[in-house]
Amino acid sequence: MLDLFSIFSKGGIVLWCFQSTSEIFSPSVNALIRSVILQERTGNNTFNHNALTLQYKLDNEFELVFVVAYQRILQLSYVDKFLNDVHLEFRDKYKNDLQGGTSSIFIDYDFKSSFDKILKGCEIWAKSQAKIPKQMRTFEDSQKSKKTVASMIERKGDEKSKKSVKIAENKNMTNGKVEESPEIEDDVIAANRAKLAQKLASKGTKKDVKKSPKSPKNEERVKQPRVWALGGGSRDLPTLDFSTDKPEDAENNVTADTQLIGKMTGAIRDLEVDSEESSSEEEEETNAQPSPKKSGGMFSIFKGLVGSKALSEESMRPVLDKMRDHLIGKNVASDIANKLCDSVQAKLEGKVLGTFDSVAKTVKATLTESLVQILSPKRRVDILRDCIHAKQQGRPYVMAFCGVNGVGKSTNLAKICFWLIENDMSVLIAACDTFRAGAVEQLRTHTRHLNALHPETRHGGRKMVHLYEKGYGKDAAGIAMEAIRYAADSHIDVVLIDTAGRMQDNEPLMRALAKLIKVNEPDMVLFVGEALVGNEAVDQLVKFNQALADHSSSTNPHVIDGIVLTKFDTIDDKVGAAISMTYITGQPIVFVGTGQTYTDLKALNANAVVHALMK
Repeated sequence: MLDLFSIFSKGGIVLWCFQSTSEIFSPSVNALIRSVILQERTGNNTFNHNALTLQYKLDNEFELVFVVAYQRILQLSYVDKFLNDVHLEFRDKYKNDLQGGTSSIFIDYDFKSSFDKILKGCEIWAKSQAKIPKQMRTFEDSQKSKKTVASMIERKGDEKSKKSVKIAENKNMTNGKVEESPEIEDDVIAANRAKLAQKLASKGTKKDVKKSPKSPKNEERVKQPRVWALGGGSRDLPTLDFSTDKPEDAENNVTADTQLIGKMTGAIRDLEVDSEESSSEEEEETNAQPSPKKSGGMFSIFKGLVGSKALSEESMRPVLDKMRDHLIGKNVASDIANKLCDSVQAKLEGKVLGTFDSVAKTVKATLTESLVQILSPKRRVDILRDCIHAKQQGRPYVMAFCGVNGVGKSTNLAKICFWLIENDMSVLIAACDTFRAGAVEQLRTHTRHLNALHPETRHGGRKMVHLYEKGYGKDAAGIAMEAIRYAADSHIDVVLIDTAGRMQDNEPLMRALAKLIKVNEPDMVLFVGEALVGNEAVDQLVKFNQALADHSSSTNPHVIDGIVLTKFDTIDDKVGAAISMTYITGQPIVFVGTGQTYTDLKALNANAVVHALMK
């Protein structure tokens, strides 16, 4: 029932392979290598591709990968045991040959007889296990039996008295019943009675104390009407009406901040890396290792070193637990933090360390490498080059922005628009948010300011920013289609589609977004998300991607192509949302919003984010 079993090195050289059919399984194995092993996602040992399920096991000592593939509809209970048995048998049989390094690839591994024997034994074991009736867990084996009355009592401030702790320790199980020491119970009752008497006495003394006659009485506070100090104290209400454009706010009279012009020419600048080396790691190492004088002898510096031993789950567990708590504290989603730590464990388990390598340092270095690998783009992202290529083809380059409510889609769309016109790209903004009040007016204001920064005189009489709007209540997909057609007829280089914010659970709005993307087929769909979110980022991205795939009628639906991470300047070093979003989608973070002005737009620097995450 197994379709494929392969043993290959992490360098991609196949040492031994078994196939039950003539079908070609290379695409599935290559997808496993590309999507899981190379992207540091080895925490879960199962991977689905097309109609196959692939399970794998890593041997970190000899840098080997054991992969078994079978049809997804099958439920094989012996695969895990089979992988472990084959792994141990292959190691024991060819241990001396595998230690030869590169010379091991020229060895003829005759493993067919051992493979068949192990497979037959596992199948017999699975049949015998299926015949055994499942037994319910006894009460003594459950976690509930270990709970006691004293352990379930919550004290104020989570502080438990020493006596209650002693009660929990001195309880005995006799015939399934809990017996408490009567002497300790009497002491607790006496102590509680004394505390109650003390409280009653303190209340009595408070009642006898009279209030000072000098203390002022609490007067009722009444809200006073606000007086507008406009026009010499008169209520000049017409001057407070900002709903309509004033003559002085006309397009030609908008004052432009000339300091912003020219700062965004060329590619987007990376996030700045802290040049100062953080000394926290050195301080932790010096604090963790006591001085030779205090511990007695110069050999105390070797404390905590492994000494050519293979790493095991038990030795890595304390360090991984601390790393997991650290990642969650830096705003990484808890599920993603668990997967990252499991991946590091799978990558290091069985690996032999050098004499002077500590477990904590090795785990931290491996986790850092994994995070940089996850944040690094898997494909080229060069929007300016793609815009020029689309212009040569005689069509506009189209980008659609989607996301939940209030994350800053319109604001960051304006920042990207400013970057494009700084690079001599004319832009058409399609106002497809026909639901939120003020959405069109907000884009109209941005258009006016951007044209003031780059007037027609600077670009040979060409207007750089256009706004295509049809008001409110219209079909967003139809407006986007008309805007793209208008941009093609007017020879506008780029179209930016602004969509309404929507929650990931709102099925009608998600269906409308899928329709907009399906009908107009934009070159890039950008998900705009906040850097403030933690676990919510996972739910948002998973459901947005799933909704775009489910509500699209095409066989190859267009899902999220990239991420815009906003409000990055408000999170200090809690940059975990970048890890969560990239890990879920596998798509790159294209832009990072770092402030309130048009120039506050950066490109993600993986090393800078990981540095902030791990310090």
